[in-house]
Amino acid sequence: MTAKKEPGPFERVLRSGRFVMTAEVTPPVSCDRAELLAKALPLKGLADAVNVTDGAGARAHLGALASAAILRDNGIEPVLQLTCRDRNRIALQSDLLSAAALGISNLLVLRGDDPSAGDQPDAKAVFDLDSRGLIETAVAIRDRGELPSGRKVTGHASYFIGAADLPIDPPAGWKPKGLADKIASGAQFAQTQFCMDIDVVRRYMARLTEEGLTRKIAILIGVVPLRSAKSARWIKQHLFGAIIPDAFVERLDYAGDPAAEGRQICVDFIAQLAEVPGVAGAHIMAPNNEAAIPEVIAQARRIVKDRAPLLPPARRSAR
Repeated sequence: MTAKKEPGPFERVLRSGRFVMTAEVTPPVSCDRAELLAKALPLKGLADAVNVTDGAGARAHLGALASAAILRDNGIEPVLQLTCRDRNRIALQSDLLSAAALGISNLLVLRGDDPSAGDQPDAKAVFDLDSRGLIETAVAIRDRGELPSGRKVTGHASYFIGAADLPIDPPAGWKPKGLADKIASGAQFAQTQFCMDIDVVRRYMARLTEEGLTRKIAILIGVVPLRSAKSARWIKQHLFGAIIPDAFVERLDYAGDPAAEGRQICVDFIAQLAEVPGVAGAHIMAPNNEAAIPEVIAQARRIVKDRAPLLPPARRSAR
């Protein structure tokens, strides 16, 4: 392996302690890159990085690796989502090497939705690796220059490795074992499921801090600009672990312009997140409402501006 390169833009901004805002786009069901760019280019210069999903909802779309490369070629810092659902370890290792060759360093490693949740429920799930196994594979390529088989890898990979987490209102005695295990495997940042209850976020982050995890990983809390009370109820009922207070749903029910109200709720919530110790940033996801994300980020940046750093630099494994 060649000498270690400097951290990429996303890793650098997380290390700086500035409040970070990332976004997520689902690539289109299309062979035309222009359709992807129509979604992503409005985020250029606003989002610190943009996730591209990998078979989100267990449905086919333009591939995540190609999508991440298209974003990078157009000056957008991509986060490549990689799920364990669709490929065995050989294919996943090839995708990791391909990402490095394309200059894509940010990875979000996920288990992936079960095919039964999608529009082709008879599709076979692979799950040859779990998320920890895939994280460990990426670390081996980056830090030791080898595949799990021991075969040497030439060239250089500069992965910045992320994992998913599920905020909860921690009961007495709760330990964040799942997140701790992913950190032990090599995760350096985490993007969470929707959690729009600031009190839950505070208690969840306080417990992570007590366990010493916020010194080891950057946490970005998942937020959503809700389009309507109906969409809020759908998210609460169908997305496992999503937390949206009933008070927000009621506000949307009575709003004259529910979509505008949902954007304002999200902006105000991001401003609150920026004051929670240990929170590195917000990850804005908007299922079927991606056009709302640029306005939310722009408004939130005007409010948050440059917050005093609350987080030590994200850990990076030594080479």
